[in-house]
Amino acid sequence: MRILLFSGKGGVGKTSVAAATGVHVASLGHRTLVMSVDPAHSLGDAFDLESALFHGGTARPRPVADHLDIQEVNINEEVKRHWSDVTAYITKILKTSGLGDVEAEEIAIFPGMEELSAMLYVNEYLTNNSYDVVILDCAPTAESLRFVSLPTTLDWYMKNIFGFQRRLMKAVRPIANRLSPVELPPERYFQNIESLFEKIAGIDAVLEDPHITSVRLVTNPEKMVLRETQRAFVYFSVHGLTVDEVIVNRVLPAEIQDAFFDGWREAQRQTLKNIDTYFQPVPVRRIPLFRHEVFGMERLQLLAGHLYSAGEDPSRVTRTEVPYVFSRVDDHYEVRLTLPFAEKAEVGLFKKDDELIVEIGSIRRHVGLPTSMAALAPAKARFEGRMLVIEMRSVT
Repeated sequence: MRILLFSGKGGVGKTSVAAATGVHVASLGHRTLVMSVDPAHSLGDAFDLESALFHGGTARPRPVADHLDIQEVNINEEVKRHWSDVTAYITKILKTSGLGDVEAEEIAIFPGMEELSAMLYVNEYLTNNSYDVVILDCAPTAESLRFVSLPTTLDWYMKNIFGFQRRLMKAVRPIANRLSPVELPPERYFQNIESLFEKIAGIDAVLEDPHITSVRLVTNPEKMVLRETQRAFVYFSVHGLTVDEVIVNRVLPAEIQDAFFDGWREAQRQTLKNIDTYFQPVPVRRIPLFRHEVFGMERLQLLAGHLYSAGEDPSRVTRTEVPYVFSRVDDHYEVRLTLPFAEKAEVGLFKKDDELIVEIGSIRRHVGLPTSMAALAPAKARFEGRMLVIEMRSVT
């Protein structure tokens, strides 16, 4: 099963792009699911489904065309299905503070439940071979990063905290429940958490395997949007995921000649140039600004026609290398870039703000640095086969 993860700043059109990709992939005969992981679901709206404002009709996979299903994770249903013992305890505690039943039940749905529920489905579909391609329409960038980092966070919690916490509660519960006004979590609470963790076991390896999972970043040709896309590119790389495409949406088409758009066109031209430079060698696709809002099957097919050529398979594996790797080695950090065919004498290095810039001949690579490395400077560099290794140290 292939997993295509679409992410980007809110409002750039990633839901439409993910939906159009799903329409195109399904037309090739692949069993396809487009799943919304964004709590503010708009996937059903993209397909122009006639439904109530708040509905549960897409909580489970719903067919919308041949070989194509869509799903919007409904957290209220997921709570009943997966989190009953956890939320029952939290709701009980909240009610002791004076909250009403409805308020307590709403607050008991804490951040991360939606993302974890989506991971449960992805692992289930992967195990059962339910689909050939699963397309994830993710929330804006920050929530997308929480989605991909959740398995690592949970793994650390289960290994370092969970067992001790469970044993401690078991030991003190009989006495504490007689003395404390708040009941300690019962054993069912810990069993529920353990069961959920077992159901997502291995999902981190799935997300980091470029033969299974690819990230597609959707952006607009605007400077502020590009900055967030650059940060997303860095942090997906930090988490070990491969970004294999950048999709620039809403590019002014050439036929618009009105003088009103001259300044906007020039700003887009410069931003598009920066996009091509920054993300090289990751391919960049462009989608023109349409005359109309994109929703419904017919218009999604039109969008797919601009995005992909006839017969092209967007689920095909095209990149298996992460653009760069960050690591801590002894007393310094390292940045590793794959640079085939380059010689050490041809490489130039310098740092500008929070970016490391690598020049090879007329080619320039921009490497955005994570926060922990932003204040460091390149100290030395060496080649290890096709890999350029750059040592980053504190400026003294």
